[in-house]
Amino acid sequence: MSFLGIDVGTGGTRALVIDEAGRVVASATEEHRAFASPRIGWAEQDPGDWWRACGVAVHKALAEGHLRGDQIACVGLSGQMHGAVLLDEQARVVRPALIWCDVRTEKQSRDLTTQIGTERLIQLTCNPALTNFTLTKCLWVRENEPENWKKVSSVMLPKDYVRLQLTGERATDMADASGTLLLDVAHRRWSKEMLGLVQMDESLLPNLYESPEICGQISAAGAAATGLQCGTPVVAGAGDQASGAIGMGVVSPATVSATIGTSGVVFAATGRPALDPRGRLHTFCHALPGRWLVMGVTQAAGLSLRWFRDQFGVGADGQRESYEALTSEAANAPPGCDGLLFAPYLMGERTPHLDPTARGILVGLTASHTRAHVIRAILEGVAFSLRDTFTIFQEIEVPVKTIRLGGGGARSALWRQIQAGIYGQRVETVEAEEGAAYGAAILAGVGAKAWPSVDAACDAVVRVAGTMSPNSEDSLVMEKAYAVYRRIYPAMKSILN
Repeated sequence: MSFLGIDVGTGGTRALVIDEAGRVVASATEEHRAFASPRIGWAEQDPGDWWRACGVAVHKALAEGHLRGDQIACVGLSGQMHGAVLLDEQARVVRPALIWCDVRTEKQSRDLTTQIGTERLIQLTCNPALTNFTLTKCLWVRENEPENWKKVSSVMLPKDYVRLQLTGERATDMADASGTLLLDVAHRRWSKEMLGLVQMDESLLPNLYESPEICGQISAAGAAATGLQCGTPVVAGAGDQASGAIGMGVVSPATVSATIGTSGVVFAATGRPALDPRGRLHTFCHALPGRWLVMGVTQAAGLSLRWFRDQFGVGADGQRESYEALTSEAANAPPGCDGLLFAPYLMGERTPHLDPTARGILVGLTASHTRAHVIRAILEGVAFSLRDTFTIFQEIEVPVKTIRLGGGGARSALWRQIQAGIYGQRVETVEAEEGAAYGAAILAGVGAKAWPSVDAACDAVVRVAGTMSPNSEDSLVMEKAYAVYRRIYPAMKSILN
């Protein structure tokens, strides 16, 4: 049997096929059109483009693996979280989706907090009101585009829009639903009280499933668009962070992942809803029944390096430098960058500041600094930002015994070494670091009964590929630099306010 995972990311949609041993049989990615940002802090995408990319990616993956559609036993979905996909009664897109990094909803977040109170919000949903969450985006549309809101018959998350096209079913999973601010995370159900407080009807929301549960089948239209066989079962899957954690084997307490993609996430599995009373971390359902997660998010992690490349790494021929070339150049600068520090708040910041108005800062620049210093400062600044989550884990007594790295931060030897030094702990990489699509494929395998549970699946297929320990001298430098880094945000706020 083979299992297909589909990940609807920000930059593209990826399709990945694994076999019963967890080996990757084939994979393909189709890029999305760049998200639109018509104003500062806005980020929108066309859901139809996700569906287009899904069809292309699945066709490519099947061709690469020389697979027929009927050789796929089950399909799992993952994708970017928090986006608001608004559909009318005919399931047509009402307006471009407001995606996860859209932070225009500061007023709606503030109004919710004033109306309900932070403490009560955390009691109801395990989370405070943040600009990133789906609910605040819906409220923005309701307040600012009332004619559009009148048309809305269904609110979906990005991957679930693709599921709708694949199967005709309105469904989501507990992990992804946790990021809407409409889920009773502790009890794994839509929060009737929260819906009542914001005057939204539960009929707007999709049906809830646990991640490995089958929630639909590939429809005739889905089969025509992708090459999959009509009737192939589809499991609920999970939001990208929970799905990526499954793919890295982060399913039991004390195992933590630090993943650097467009955003950056430090993620820990827990056996109970672990709460930060100040709301600096997200507490969500995990992609395993009866398991939860706690995570901190850096809005612009890999996005910071991409921003630098796009603005300052384009040659006269219009070609952008590779990330490998940039990190190779950064290795020429010493740890600590001779006092140069970067705060990666290019899209506001979630953990630990919960501040959509935060702005990126480059501190300590001198005439002796080179481009290599700036690039390395970006790499270090992203890791400092992720370390803020580890600091909060200590405060709320979330254990950390094993750190597994994922995303672009795991592919670069320099970025791995930087992270080990800044976290002050040995870090691991896994053999099949394939991101959220791999986790979605594992969930599909569980749905097809190839493994009896998600835990059993991870035990069977997730293997550690390598480790890297911190250099003691570098760690001392990084510890001093981190203490200075933590002073940047208050200073920035005093200047900008």
